[in-house]
Amino acid sequence: MTLALAGGAFAAALPGVAAAQIEIDIDKGAVKPMPVAIPAFAGAQRGADIAQVISGNLERSGLFQPLNVAGVADKLTDVNIQPRFPDWQGTGAQALINGQVTVGADGSLRVDFRLWDTFSQQQLLGLQFTSTAENWRRVAHKISDAVYERLTGEKGYFDTRVAFVAESGPKLNRVKRLGIMDQDGANPQFITDGSSIVMTPRFSATSQELTYMALRPTGSSIYLLNLQTNRQETVGRFPGMVFAPRFSPDGKKVAFSVEKGGNSDIYVLDLRTRQSTRITTDPAIDTSPSFSPDGSKIVFNSDRGGQAQLYVMNADGSGVRRISYGGGRYTTPVWSPRGDYIAFTKQTGGQFHIGVMRTDGGDERLLTTSYLDEGPTWAPNGRVLMFFRESSAGNPRLWTVDITGRILRPAAYPGAASDPAWSPLLD
Repeated sequence: MTLALAGGAFAAALPGVAAAQIEIDIDKGAVKPMPVAIPAFAGAQRGADIAQVISGNLERSGLFQPLNVAGVADKLTDVNIQPRFPDWQGTGAQALINGQVTVGADGSLRVDFRLWDTFSQQQLLGLQFTSTAENWRRVAHKISDAVYERLTGEKGYFDTRVAFVAESGPKLNRVKRLGIMDQDGANPQFITDGSSIVMTPRFSATSQELTYMALRPTGSSIYLLNLQTNRQETVGRFPGMVFAPRFSPDGKKVAFSVEKGGNSDIYVLDLRTRQSTRITTDPAIDTSPSFSPDGSKIVFNSDRGGQAQLYVMNADGSGVRRISYGGGRYTTPVWSPRGDYIAFTKQTGGQFHIGVMRTDGGDERLLTTSYLDEGPTWAPNGRVLMFFRESSAGNPRLWTVDITGRILRPAAYPGAASDPAWSPLLD
């Protein structure tokens, strides 16, 4: 089986794969990270770098514990030779990931890797990737995704990007630039120059377009940005303030809010015809629309009941029903890519929380609590959320939490940032 990857890379399955021996049950009450050995890949350049990226990805998931294997006698100089398993069993590693990098005459990379169960001494996975030399990090992310899926049964989320708002300067006079990076914080790029305030970047389903809001002294506008061509355009002209844009799952529409005279309603714009349709008409603040994965419904927040709560409606605005009934204010809802949960921000008791609930409002769970947690975005596998957290005195930082609430940690990006948006898996 051969899978085509972006950037001229290919993956092929290798023989010798055994039935499942070890795996992580990510739905049980507590998950102890699995000890894994990930030595530097043998062969040519980038072997150590690829192993380091894989190690970082798996460690940040909270499900794996990469071990220090510098002293292991078995140096794994040839990926086609079976490891000396007693050497690796002595480290306590339940799984071993080893590989080899070969440089072709044209400068391309070939990366072979194996995933082993060290105690059953069975190969669990083997793949071969070819890629351009500059694409080595994506190969490492692809390997991370393959290992994660093999050992958890869930799709990985490492070969993705995150758009965000990079913040700098004093709290009352912040410079906000639109940024984009790999999910592990590598390759950050800044798309806007800080001359306008940018908010709420959101990816299309293809990961090749962004929509976001920019606020200037002359007013606000919603932009579409093609990340391949760098072509940027505004989405129509509307009276009043426009904000909170989000693509439909098929990428053909954008839902957003328009505020005029203290009232906010939700509109949907058809990107082909450039015709907009107002789909809420309540004399309240309706905002933060997010489509269901099949595009048939929209969740949003509204204070039509007295304070901000979550509502679900059909994509044409009909059939509005409230789904949140807990105390406090519910905002920034976003539908899981798997369709099973809606994530949200909740403010109650002087604190903020990131939470999830079923799409009918049942099974509400608060995953985080702090002075200010806000703006959840889903990883494409629907198991992990990213959000931003700010202390009373500090700058906002990006964090991640899994849907059980057990694995909570800072994201890899070291700078001040808010409004994250996680891309789908890259092609």
